Amino acid sequence: MEQQRSTPGSSLSPRSPSSQPYLSVSVTDPVKLGNGVQAYISYRVITKTNLPEYQGPEKIVIRRYSDFVWLRDRLFEKYKGIFIPPLPEKSAVEKFRFSAEFIEMRRQGLDVFVNRIASHHDLQQSEDLRTFLQADEETMERLRSQETGIFKKKPADLMQIFKDVQSKVSDVVLGKEKPVEESTPEYEKLKHYIFELENHLAEAQKHTYRLVKRHRELSQSLQDFGKATKLLGACEGNALGKAFTELGVKSETLSIKLQKESYQLLMNFEEPLKDYVCAVQSIKATIAERANAFRRQCELAETIKLKEINLDKLMLTRSDKVAEAEHEYKELKAESEEATRRFQTIVSLMNEEMMHFQEQKTLDMGIAFHKFAKGQARLANSIADAWRSLLPKLEASEAAPGLYKLD
Repeated sequence: MEQQRSTPGSSLSPRSPSSQPYLSVSVTDPVKLGNGVQAYISYRVITKTNLPEYQGPEKIVIRRYSDFVWLRDRLFEKYKGIFIPPLPEKSAVEKFRFSAEFIEMRRQGLDVFVNRIASHHDLQQSEDLRTFLQADEETMERLRSQETGIFKKKPADLMQIFKDVQSKVSDVVLGKEKPVEESTPEYEKLKHYIFELENHLAEAQKHTYRLVKRHRELSQSLQDFGKATKLLGACEGNALGKAFTELGVKSETLSIKLQKESYQLLMNFEEPLKDYVCAVQSIKATIAERANAFRRQCELAETIKLKEINLDKLMLTRSDKVAEAEHEYKELKAESEEATRRFQTIVSLMNEEMMHFQEQKTLDMGIAFHKFAKGQARLANSIADAWRSLLPKLEASEAAPGLYKLD
């Protein structure tokens, strides 16, 4: 369902039967709580909706990053075949965890994450999403503490598990695993595409990071240069001094513009690329689930063949274990049929998800590249205009008396 927002001045009440269904979520107001290693950022999550399964037209709750992780993990466990949206990464460097820029990037990333879920036809119907958007803080804390499986293990164990999972996912995607695996042309094409896409996106993101860094370094250099030339201008105090001062002012102005443009480049280009790198990793995790489902289907099919042979032998010998063997065979066959249905469902969902992913990627990358080109053109024009406007003043100062002039 396409995410919609209520229009100001609408005569329809949020619960009116004739209103179009909508679910709008905003992640706002990040606040640092606690001190030291216990410090974390909390967010206000505001939900506006007219869906009947929700408690009311508007709900405001407080959430922290681990709550978003809980939601992501729950959806991944329950919705096999669907690409669960990625979360913004945690900062690996302690000193950057609470910087204003990082906090804002994470807030925007979390807002995108939850709205992707809220606008997804299947995920928006999740009971876990409703819990996340409506439960009080105590309930969320209790739910997080009740998590079972790998999420209850110690950090050291978790690191090893995640390394094993990452290795397994890579093996599945690259086709290195020897166990039974799909070999259809469509599946091979999908794996190759995802592997190539991840590499190219990561490479583009790496160089965009360098471009942002270069902009910031140039901004700092211009600021330092501007201060130095202004001091030099104050020292001279004549036409030459005035020229130096003008040069310093322009340098500081350009420094500010470069700083702003570097931030726009970060938010509008580097972050979308990084987000798609994470999205591809989510697809790889789903491919691994698909591989597991296919393997399970094949294992059960082989086991059924063995059971059939064993059952035939028992029936020939008129064994008293025939009834028990028939019961086991029926149960195994039902399990095998369910495994086949599960695998087919995952394949069908992945096909739909890939189509949507390609459409959304084309749209998002088009917007990102447009903003990038527009920003670079704007910056180039600003730099050219700034230096060009300074030329007449410098030329006038050359003709001023008392200014030493080189031919």
